[in-house]
Amino acid sequence: MFAGAAALLGVTAGPAQAAEVSYATKCVPPSGVGLPDVNGTTKVEITAPATAKVGDTVDVVWKFTQAASKNPDIIDLPANSVQPSGTLKAAGAQSAAVAMSGPRQNPAIPKGAAMVLSDMKGTLKLTTTGQVTLTPDAYVVNALSTDTKCAPTEAVQPAATINVTAGEGSSEPPSSSPSPSPSQSPSPSTSPSTSPSQSPSPSGDTPTDFTGKVVDVPYTCQSPIGEKKATSPVQINAKKNGGSYDLTVQFKKSVMDSPVAIPADSVKPSMRIVLGGSDQGSVTVTGPTNASPIAQGAPIEIPDLTGTYKPGATGESTLSPGVLIVEALGTTTTCTPDSTSVSLTLDTEEQASGASGGSASGSSSGSASGGVSGSGSTSTGGGLAETGAGDHGTLKALGLVAGTAVLLGAAVFTFLPGRRWLR
Repeated sequence: MFAGAAALLGVTAGPAQAAEVSYATKCVPPSGVGLPDVNGTTKVEITAPATAKVGDTVDVVWKFTQAASKNPDIIDLPANSVQPSGTLKAAGAQSAAVAMSGPRQNPAIPKGAAMVLSDMKGTLKLTTTGQVTLTPDAYVVNALSTDTKCAPTEAVQPAATINVTAGEGSSEPPSSSPSPSPSQSPSPSTSPSTSPSQSPSPSGDTPTDFTGKVVDVPYTCQSPIGEKKATSPVQINAKKNGGSYDLTVQFKKSVMDSPVAIPADSVKPSMRIVLGGSDQGSVTVTGPTNASPIAQGAPIEIPDLTGTYKPGATGESTLSPGVLIVEALGTTTTCTPDSTSVSLTLDTEEQASGASGGSASGSSSGSASGGVSGSGSTSTGGGLAETGAGDHGTLKALGLVAGTAVLLGAAVFTFLPGRRWLR
């Protein structure tokens, strides 16, 4: 694998080497679920070239032979639901923090079983001759949209060492640059021709797609049968469209099945995204109704909510999940956040009739702001740390994992004609 990559990149790295290290680790589950921290042992195998040259970009592989914690006795993790990411420290002749990530790829992991994490990969560009050591550091395990953060509690030994030698011509530029300095004065005639061509390329690289982080929002929903609470992971993404942004709000996959049959075109969700930072007001995003009936026992799929954000201010503007509204069978359920966090930050430019000070900050803003805590705290749900939690902890964790479906499901289940006794 490495040889193929080297051939494609023109890299002259030597044969790959692999070494395993183990280190004491503390894993912290998401806050708000009542699960304790876990102290365990992480075993990692790092694979990297034994030799390389300055200027080479080398591939590094982090393989978990043992994660520090097991899957708790709470819920079975389905296949392809767990994704690791982490940091590898380069030291010695060159210092760097190498970002590592692996695919969301795993077999089904039963309750209480050992965690199975995919291999993480990263790249490092070598800049200095000498020995460069590679040492595993902290890592994060994302499962069902929740993060468990693990970090070493002791000094970790290097797992691999790359002997870096001078590349061909690596010392030539410094020696040749002094002499051409006089001859470079006539060359400004050519540099203007190249500099304009370089300016369009950075502008062409300006990002148009912006991915927000997943934030866990604790909602309080009012219904005729009383108050219901649920925590749902929400992500706000944006795509620049002229001076505006096309927004997409994603509720992470539900793991809750419908206890009753739900007719087609009977459930329609919408949300008011709360603006902050330089901008003010709110933006409404909506989702389609369920296109087909949902059979009893079938999972409730949460559609993406979409809308357009027209900035009303220039500067750094934030977008946070706000009030969720669910219309079901002629009734409306309003779910207000107990607290919320910023999912996405955008560098915006004021547009005519934009959000700030416009009609969007009217009644919608009032409802949304009532459910937004100024503390900016983030509530998260789920957990991976091995625990002996009792029934309360189990129910709490399961409720957080299924929170997304509860928000929509509660409205449907309570408002179905003749079914108001359902809770």
